Amino acid sequence: QVQLVESGGDLVQPGGSLRLSCAASGFTFGAYTMSWYRQAPGKERELVAVISSTGGSTNYADSVKGRFTISRDNTKNMVVLQMISLKPEDTAVYYCSTFSALMRQRYWGQGTQVTVSS
Repeated sequence: QVQLVESGGDLVQPGGSLRLSCAASGFTFGAYTMSWYRQAPGKERELVAVISSTGGSTNYADSVKGRFTISRDNTKNMVVLQMISLKPEDTAVYYCSTFSALMRQRYWGQGTQVTVSS
């Protein structure tokens, strides 16, 4: 079965950096687009970054452009979100996700908490 396990969330001061990782298993990782979403308290879950199956194409939410970088290693079934210049408004639970058109289902990890506060 599809499993997505995030790690790397932490409490960090404004201006700091964090590296989130997502370990994937149970599917042909290299064939799937991967995404990072986040959900802040009282807000809807929002798309943060997307990376194509080969890693050749990426897209970002306007709010994180220039600060976040999504990457993947298809040999390790891993997707990474590198975050710099963190702001308090980046505080959220961050989720790794992928969508299966065959199964018509989006899969989610359990999430990892990122808190940006002084």
